[in-house]
Amino acid sequence: MLLSATHQKFREELRCFAHDIVEPNARSGDLSGEFVKGNVEAMAARGYLGIPWPRELGGMGLDYLSYAIAVEEISRVCASTGITIAAHTSLGTYPIYKFGTEQQKAQYIPQLAAGSYLGSFGLTEPNAGSDAASVETTARKSEHGYVINGSKRFITSASFAGTVIVAASLDRSLGRKGITCFIVETSTPGFSVASEENKLGLRGSNTVELAFEDMLVPFDSILGREYEGYRIFMETLDGGRISIGAFCLGMAQGALDDLTRWIADCGKPSQIASARLADVAMHVEAARLMVYNAAQYKDADVRADKECAYAKLYASEVAVRAASTAIGTIGWPALTTARDVGRIYRDAKLGEIGEGTSEVMRLIIAKEILKDTSDGR
Repeated sequence: MLLSATHQKFREELRCFAHDIVEPNARSGDLSGEFVKGNVEAMAARGYLGIPWPRELGGMGLDYLSYAIAVEEISRVCASTGITIAAHTSLGTYPIYKFGTEQQKAQYIPQLAAGSYLGSFGLTEPNAGSDAASVETTARKSEHGYVINGSKRFITSASFAGTVIVAASLDRSLGRKGITCFIVETSTPGFSVASEENKLGLRGSNTVELAFEDMLVPFDSILGREYEGYRIFMETLDGGRISIGAFCLGMAQGALDDLTRWIADCGKPSQIASARLADVAMHVEAARLMVYNAAQYKDADVRADKECAYAKLYASEVAVRAASTAIGTIGWPALTTARDVGRIYRDAKLGEIGEGTSEVMRLIIAKEILKDTSDGR
């Protein structure tokens, strides 16, 4: 895909940053399981935690395609850092920018864009994953605000967050229609990080379980209006799938990079290795076209559930397949920490699960295709 000169320049800037700052810590962070705090601080210092937000709110004032390129380039060398910027921007900050009041935007977005703290998104629960409408966390209106009780699981970066967007039900008998979203400051009494996950991959990212025990939040912490929570988090996830697509695209490119280096080091490649390299490169480029296309829909402010699902589904499956093909071609050296592709393979599995499983993506795509047919398009 041909990019504008502005986008090409930004890509080169991010590529240099990723190579010089992010990549040197990727292997050690994976081995130790320590949060990539230094990389986050380096991103914050350069403004990368606020790429798509207006300058008047402390952001860089760039478009969503620029943001997707940044996630891609960072994830190419360190997926743990890539998922951190993706979750912070698309899940932790976007809902406030899109649905928040002017006061909420002014209060939170400049600090999130500057990296004073990370933003997080609390939707998934022990008993509510793909069926997001089944959240069990409850909110009860009281004299002084809303009292929230419940828990969330597999929440990205929450140990380092200053705010978490929390989905809770005001009336569980209403199902999805009873859900409301709140902006919760992590310093609120009753908020706690219950445990940290010991994960297969993305070991340098922070993934935790949260607990809310009679957590009282003020009336003005509501994001949007009461009972609009389901619509808010579904639109948030729609845009979030672009960033997950970019995250997976970066990992796929990283696997292709490792395979390319190995073949080049071996001298004249075999026909089998050459064919595998060509296939991986072709699928990575196809994924890139899908991700960039979805980002351009976002920049045009056009709701594009199908295109976002295409990007997320295809890029996530390409990432796993690219890493698997690279491992199968390289052989036993790929199973050691001497090469990157083993780490990429473990990291890439999240892409097929997070922000909607591959099965859910296929249901969304089929639904949109049938809707287009019924509309006569």
